[in-house]
Amino acid sequence: MTRCIINFLREWGLQKIFTVTVDNASSNDVTVEKLSDKLDDWGTNSMNGQHLQMRCMSHIVNLIVKDGLKESGISIACVRYAVKYIRQSPARLRKFQECCESINIVKKSLCLDVPTRCNSTYLMLSRAIEYERAIKEYFDRDTDLSGYLMFDAISDRQPVGMLTRTDWDDVKRISQFLEIFYNLTLKVSRSLYVTSNAHFLEIGQVAVYLNRLITTEDELLSEMTSSMWKFFEKYWGEPTKMNKVIFIACVLDPHYKFTTVSFVLKKIFGDEGTIIEKEVHTYMSSLFNKYVSKSVSKDTGGKVSTSLPSSSFSTMETSTPGLGELLDEIRKHKAASGGVDSKTKLEKYLAEDPENERPDFDILAWWKVNSPRFPILAKMARDVLAIPILSVAYESSFSTGGHILDQFRSSLTPKLVETLVCLQDWLQSESLPVNVEEDLNFLEILEEDGLNGSSSAASMANFALV
Repeated sequence: MTRCIINFLREWGLQKIFTVTVDNASSNDVTVEKLSDKLDDWGTNSMNGQHLQMRCMSHIVNLIVKDGLKESGISIACVRYAVKYIRQSPARLRKFQECCESINIVKKSLCLDVPTRCNSTYLMLSRAIEYERAIKEYFDRDTDLSGYLMFDAISDRQPVGMLTRTDWDDVKRISQFLEIFYNLTLKVSRSLYVTSNAHFLEIGQVAVYLNRLITTEDELLSEMTSSMWKFFEKYWGEPTKMNKVIFIACVLDPHYKFTTVSFVLKKIFGDEGTIIEKEVHTYMSSLFNKYVSKSVSKDTGGKVSTSLPSSSFSTMETSTPGLGELLDEIRKHKAASGGVDSKTKLEKYLAEDPENERPDFDILAWWKVNSPRFPILAKMARDVLAIPILSVAYESSFSTGGHILDQFRSSLTPKLVETLVCLQDWLQSESLPVNVEEDLNFLEILEEDGLNGSSSAASMANFALV
């Protein structure tokens, strides 16, 4: 994997990488470590690769919630198998639609989840709850469904059994519980605005939410959240091991700065939050000094100007042989320190009052307008705020699942198809967010066409690859 990445970087002429967003897998740890070594060889590894690896937030949330769902009992499995049974044939789907018509509710498709994707489980449960009456009506009309659940639908090596009133009560509470994680994932999955500044705050929201429910009197939710908290502590419970850029991105949001970061750290970690805040401040200052050093080198063409006239150094070098090496070191030291003015720019930004929150606030526009005041900090913000905190958007961009090729496009050469897949986001560039969830309305149109025996070609035309 590392060799493949490095080859592509060479092909594209890229040697500078700020972060790499990957799923939370041990194999990715090895890949990023080797990539960091290569960046060291190239001399472009920022902060020695300490913030190179960014773990996909959506993947971690999914792992946390998935572990909690193991404590949810058999109720979710009952709904899953009932939905699976109804969706298994056109005849059953037609019968379900007849049930919807008989109780005067709008006909829609039931969603079958992918058990490893918690967002899809939420969609399945919320749609099933919406059609609870229709599903109960289906039970009355098709007695085979009861037999299927009693004998054939196996979960944890035993039949799931009948879908009872208690099961419906459980899935309603579980669905409400999952809603916050579903909305969180949607919020940080948007593709048309910055999300890295919200990363740390969303982690804080998850922590507060779980802590509140652990002590709830609802035994089911308490058991689920207790299990989830163990996983939360595994991935986010040791902030010293977290990527410091997660905190810095929040600081670089003019709404929040260190005031908010400090408050949330103490909210999650108690007194330890103060220690973590100091570590983040130190790391941010070090990162800022790197940008100062690069800026000074660039402005002087690699030669560092000092507060002393050049003639002063020249005279000293001439009059005192052997002193030139020391003076070179002094020049480098002054470049690394960045000067008082540059340091005060960072402190000035942090000392200013946070901006008032408003819905139409554009954080990138703010930094663009304020770049004359904070030129170096604006460059740093540009890099930090560009970090994707999820790999989901990339999966959406490079996935061909759900795309339909017409006869012309299916005859294209493999090389051209590969090119179109890689460039589809640019070729289809519209001011629309990337939808990382299934288009349920589109699936309902296809399903309706299938039941009516009509062609779906016209419906699918707009969903072609390009």
